Amino acid sequence: MLEIVLATRNSDKIREIKKIINNANAIFLSLDDFPGCPEVVEDGQTLEANARKKALVVSQYTKKLSLAEDTGLEVEALGGAPGIHSARFAGDNVRYEDNNKKLLKLMEKLPVEERRAKFRCVAALARPDGTVITCEGVCEGIIAFEMKGESGFGYDPLFLLPEYGKTFAELGEDIKNRISHRAQALTKIKKIIDKL
Repeated sequence: MLEIVLATRNSDKIREIKKIINNANAIFLSLDDFPGCPEVVEDGQTLEANARKKALVVSQYTKKLSLAEDTGLEVEALGGAPGIHSARFAGDNVRYEDNNKKLLKLMEKLPVEERRAKFRCVAALARPDGTVITCEGVCEGIIAFEMKGESGFGYDPLFLLPEYGKTFAELGEDIKNRISHRAQALTKIKKIIDKL
C-alpha cells in the first residue's frame, strides 16, 4: 500500500478527503504523524500555486507522496473574491461563521441574479523528487441570502446549488462528496493514485 501524507492540519478537510477517496490503494497519514513538519506559508497568487507548494514542502520533508489541495470560493459580484483568501476572508484565525457573515454583509443588497459564485479546488500530488501532478474541480452555484444547514464546513451553509434548491450544508456529506469541487478534483487524483 502507498503511504500518502495529507498536507493539511484542517481536520474538516482531512475527514472529507478520506471520505471522498476512501477506496484508493493507499494509506493516508496526516501532519500529526510528522510533528516537525514546517508550516507552509500560502503566499501563491493562485490556488494551484498554493496546492503545489504545500504538497512539495510536505513531500520533501516526509520523503513520501503528499496530497495537498487549495480551495477558493469565487463570487462574481465581488470580482472573484474571496478566492485564494477564502479561509482568511474575515481575518486571520477566524471561525467559518465570521467569513460567512462578512460575505452576507457584502452581498446583502444584491438580488438573486447577481449572486452567482463557484467553488474551485486544485489538488496536487507531489513526490519527494519534486514531481507534482495537479487536478482541478469546479462547482457552480449561488450565494444564499442566509446560512442554512448543519452539515459540512466553511461556506457550505451559504453555497446554494440551484438544481437541488439546497446549500451544501443542507445536502449532507454523501451528496456533497459526490458532486463538489473537491470531489471532482480528488476523483481525478484518485485515478492517478490507483495507477501508481
